[in-house]
Amino acid sequence: MNGQRDLSLRERVLEAVTDSSLAELEFEKLLDVLLRRVRDLFAVDTATVLLLDTAGEYLVATATAGLEEEIFQGVRVPMGSGFAGRVAVRREPLVLEQVGPSTVVNPLLWERGLRVLLGAPMIVGGQVNGVVHVGTKTAGRRFTTEETAALQLVADRLALTAHAHHARAERAAATLLQASLLPAHLPVVPGWELAARYVSAESGVGGDWYDVFPLPGNRLGVVIGDVVGNGLAAAVVMGRLRSALRAYALEFPDPADVLVRLDRKASHFEHNTMATVGYAVIDTDGLHLRIALAGHLPPVLAVPGRPAIYPDVPVDPPVGLSLAIHGRRSATVEVPAGALFALFTDGLVERRDEDIDARLARLLTAVEPGPPEAACARIMATMVGTRAATDDIALLTARHMPG
Repeated sequence: MNGQRDLSLRERVLEAVTDSSLAELEFEKLLDVLLRRVRDLFAVDTATVLLLDTAGEYLVATATAGLEEEIFQGVRVPMGSGFAGRVAVRREPLVLEQVGPSTVVNPLLWERGLRVLLGAPMIVGGQVNGVVHVGTKTAGRRFTTEETAALQLVADRLALTAHAHHARAERAAATLLQASLLPAHLPVVPGWELAARYVSAESGVGGDWYDVFPLPGNRLGVVIGDVVGNGLAAAVVMGRLRSALRAYALEFPDPADVLVRLDRKASHFEHNTMATVGYAVIDTDGLHLRIALAGHLPPVLAVPGRPAIYPDVPVDPPVGLSLAIHGRRSATVEVPAGALFALFTDGLVERRDEDIDARLARLLTAVEPGPPEAACARIMATMVGTRAATDDIALLTARHMPG
């Protein structure tokens, strides 16, 4: 015990935040345990963590020891405002010796009788992701240079923990969201067979998707798309575009008209977002499909007795980024009995160390008319093989059955 008392505050704080037992705790429990330790080590009345929200505009009270009302009431502090907001913007520790309406935006701080606050920014990878502050009801309390440096140690530990937790939670949410939006079962359509593959990149889930849905008048809608970006943000945008395209598909028979509306929606509501989309409508009673491409690679068509080709389909700009393209075009592609076509995202053909034209040529050799499941297996074996995907891959094959 004497040895513990002889340790400096910095050493005791370092011991507390590097305790290996913390690694076994869930994030919320870890914050609770650590903040209680901080409150005791600094001999203060409160210790609180506020984390930056996803929009980067507010610090949200997330955990506390001694100021539980902040959590119950969902306290938010604008960046740059109040005590915590100033700590975050200044990116350095700050002492506040007068707590009141003119110095803080959260009335709970002065209503609880806090007189002095010490705060430190949580920074990881050069980015602020939160603030930790301690408060005391003792008037005239002077936080020392040692205490300020020790609280910054706590902030650094919390920043890393919060960043890792956020990354894990975001990846899990994106994976679940994307899994819920990809078709669980492809529709059964007389005269047609369908198969699909989806593979996430090593770096995490992105905004690739495929979709197949029946339409009135013996028609089948087929979609392939890729939202620029990755993670939860891209998956959320993908989900909204997918739903919007389905709605427009019920109203407008021409794929080009559907993509015009989708572009307008994305440009207006999905700021700074861009996506490539291929949308085709199959006439299930006939021998053709109608397709429009918004910045997306054309499909591959394999007709029995002929080499596979990329059909001559005009490619218009992607949707989003306020491009507001009104003159989008669609084209008719003949799909005779026995023919197979494949829609895919660029993750299938793009590799950093290989020429894209060579990869596109290789894909043509891999696509043959036949059962779609076998076609998917052959395409993935040829284009992916034993190398992990560096980008998401979505692949959809459809065959007009012979006879």
